[in-house]
Amino acid sequence: MTTKLSLATLPAVSKTASIPAYARENLAAGIVHFGVGNFHRAHQAIYLDDLFNLGLDHDWALIGAGVLPSDAAMRDKLAGQDFLTTVVEQDNNRSGARVTGAMIDYLAPGNAAATVAQLADPAIRIVSLTITEGGYFINPASGIFDPAHPAIAADAANPSEPKTVFGLILAGLKARRDKGIAPYTVMSCDNIPHNGKVTHAAVSGLARLSDPALADWIDANVAFPNGMVDRITPATGSREIGIVADDYGIDDAWPVFCEEFKQWVLEDKFPEGRPALEKVGVQFVPDVAPYEHMKIRILNGGHAAIAYPAALLDIHFVHEAMEDPDIRAFLAKLELDEIVPVIPPVPDTDLRDYFGLIERRFSNPKIADTIPRLAQDGSNRQPKFILPSTADRLSRKEDVTGLALVSALWCHYLAGTTDSGKAINFNDPNIDRIHAAAMAAKADPEAFLDLKDIFGAVAESDLFRKRFTNALTSLQQKGTRATLRLYLEDRLGN
Repeated sequence: MTTKLSLATLPAVSKTASIPAYARENLAAGIVHFGVGNFHRAHQAIYLDDLFNLGLDHDWALIGAGVLPSDAAMRDKLAGQDFLTTVVEQDNNRSGARVTGAMIDYLAPGNAAATVAQLADPAIRIVSLTITEGGYFINPASGIFDPAHPAIAADAANPSEPKTVFGLILAGLKARRDKGIAPYTVMSCDNIPHNGKVTHAAVSGLARLSDPALADWIDANVAFPNGMVDRITPATGSREIGIVADDYGIDDAWPVFCEEFKQWVLEDKFPEGRPALEKVGVQFVPDVAPYEHMKIRILNGGHAAIAYPAALLDIHFVHEAMEDPDIRAFLAKLELDEIVPVIPPVPDTDLRDYFGLIERRFSNPKIADTIPRLAQDGSNRQPKFILPSTADRLSRKEDVTGLALVSALWCHYLAGTTDSGKAINFNDPNIDRIHAAAMAAKADPEAFLDLKDIFGAVAESDLFRKRFTNALTSLQQKGTRATLRLYLEDRLGN
């Protein structure tokens, strides 16, 4: 017997899950958030729920927004349960469910006028985003905003009818400027180095295509704080929905599962104010960059490193990959020999200890994070999570055997079959051309490096090309496990 999640059923739900200690009717919106996916509901919404449970800042509730078909589907699910979410936090030694109520509404995707009107409301003082690494219209190799992208060009040609997140944000800022209302802060919650600067470049760059004066006003008046976010949050499927129903008796259309650990590091740049998030564990620092480097290179880079050997060896879950001695040893050697040494110091942090924490988090069997999730969108993730470490080592004239192997594993994966001959299902917006390049690399390994928008200057390095060719040739001729062992024995680069 399950209870359908709603405001009316919270007393019944409280028997198996913690529920908000505040009355939802006492909340008022202060934040519009674009991209209400699992990570947002397990991270930003949790911090706000914690704060509201302390009886603080009830005028900073969330209103959801989005532009994609998936956003419309999420809105329908959440609207059917009064915008409540069941979050199941799972550590190795405990599991627990809580219901969060920090979101009070969700704007209908596709209704630009209603979204812009909400953004123009003076009560909205922060607009936040979780739109994935690939959603910022930047060139993967250069990291620079791409004004020629068709979606950006379309919004620039029709600024009064925006279709993209940045077009909507821009229209909201224009409406506020024209009405004499102070601008909101725009806060990225995505795993991108210098995500505030990247978001600023997208918003201002779009404005400059059609209204240079508005771009100048944005540059002078709008804050874009950098931030680092961290919490492993797998995708939701029938398994997760079933566990919430069977173990907690809650009928939730799209619950969220996540690890117990979470972290959020932010620059304190909020001219129109912000919720007192420091009271619930958010770190406010003058410079986020060291934390970004650490997390993106070690954790996200680690995910990217194990994704493809695990996929090629038909391993489905991340914790199972960490149980494979060759993959675990590969990750440790790669991180400690090549990635950690090029990461700048982080205040009050031992980077080797941090990697030990990452190993334990990856090994958590209760999370049931999947290799297919880690392997998706490589054309956006490799340039952000792996290739910067490669470039740093090359600039220092240091070897890149392990990092080149990661790129070769990605290429070998993109050829389309696992080592046992099973077909691979891809999930990447650029799959046609990267798959074609991977197929060409069967005859000429360096053909894959012709993806200049992905590899950039790294592909011009003779050392990298040599290491990549050696690794890919070994993968093609000897297989994934044998190649990993050659690397572990320091025989792959010879």
